[in-house]
Amino acid sequence: MKRQRFLVLMTLLVLAFGASFGVRLFNSPTAIAQANTQLIVSAAASLTDALKELAPLYRQAHSNVSVRYNFASSGALQQQIENGAPADVFISAAEKQMDALQQKSLLVSDTRRNLLTNRLVLVVPTRASGITNLKSLTDLRVKRIAIGDPRSVPAGQYAEEALTKAGVWKQLKSKYVLASNVRQVLQFVEAGNVDAGLVYLTDAKTTNKVKIAQTIPANLHSPIVYPIAVLKNSRNQTVSRNFVQFLLSNSAKKVFTKYGFTVS
Repeated sequence: MKRQRFLVLMTLLVLAFGASFGVRLFNSPTAIAQANTQLIVSAAASLTDALKELAPLYRQAHSNVSVRYNFASSGALQQQIENGAPADVFISAAEKQMDALQQKSLLVSDTRRNLLTNRLVLVVPTRASGITNLKSLTDLRVKRIAIGDPRSVPAGQYAEEALTKAGVWKQLKSKYVLASNVRQVLQFVEAGNVDAGLVYLTDAKTTNKVKIAQTIPANLHSPIVYPIAVLKNSRNQTVSRNFVQFLLSNSAKKVFTKYGFTVS
């Protein structure tokens, strides 16, 4: 009888300990992290509208993941990542910035893909007239031309290449208004603060306050490619890989195409 009571008592103690351990395990930081994950995506400013539309679509299938975007020029984002800023996924508007991170072994190399391509366009305020191509920017009536700062903004680098090959880069140097990212270039043109600007086709499509004067011939600049990769410092590499695959999916491609991107 005493032996039976002892066995019952031991069984109850084991069950109580197990229940207590189970509660602690369920409420542990690791379990919570797996249940609620925040993904930080550092992306080129020109992707703002498309990626914002894609976030809720991703969350529909992954309710435990919240996506937080950090939009800026690709050069600025590159520097942030090199300096240790938290980020899980990087999407650049040029290969140059992604190459730099890869050379420093900051990427999960097998995750790098070319996601999208784009076109460069010359835009002017909606009611403007007289500017029809890059050559017409040399007209004395054209005083200010907005471009992304070529030192850090891919759109500015493509603009410099195109203007150089068109033979007008040096001639126009006193007219340039340098912007910190391509969306700022667009804002300058929309507000009428400049006579013209060079932006991506996808940016021009987001507003009715500018019109396209010329789609820049692709042979005047390097191919406009948007590479994507998971970063080595990501604390959520499995989720990050999943998000990259989502952006390569057909549903994501439809959204990118809607905004004027060409899917690679």
